[in-house]
Amino acid sequence: MLFRLKSFGLPRSLPAATRSLSSPTQHSVVHQPYFVPRNSNGSLPVYTDIRNGGTRFLLTIRNIDGNITAFAKEFSDGLFPPGSPEASRLKVSVSRSKHLIIQGGTGRWKHNIIDWLLQKGF
Repeated sequence: MLFRLKSFGLPRSLPAATRSLSSPTQHSVVHQPYFVPRNSNGSLPVYTDIRNGGTRFLLTIRNIDGNITAFAKEFSDGLFPPGSPEASRLKVSVSRSKHLIIQGGTGRWKHNIIDWLLQKGF
C-alpha cells in the first residue's frame, strides 16, 4: 500500500540558504586569552551550589580554557558597575585551575553572569 505525503502548502523547490565560509558573519571574532566552552547540552557552564542550609550561595563557571586569571580579572571588573553594592560583595576565586567560583551574592546573580558571558560572545 502506498501512502501519499501532502505538501501542506510548502513550495516544492526551496532556495538554497547556504552561506559560504568566506562571507562575513554578524558576530566578529574576538581573540581573547580564555574561552568558555558550552556543555554537552549546549548551555553555558554556570552552576549554582547552595550550602550551609541555604545561607551560602556559590556560583561556578566550569571548564574555562586558557588564561583563567585574565578571565577572573575581567569578570570581576565587568560584571557589575564599580562602586555598586553588588561589586563590593563579589568575591571571585579559582578552583582546580579550570573553574571560577563566585561568592557573596544570591542565586539571582546567575542570570547576570549568563548575560555577561553572552555579551562576550560565548
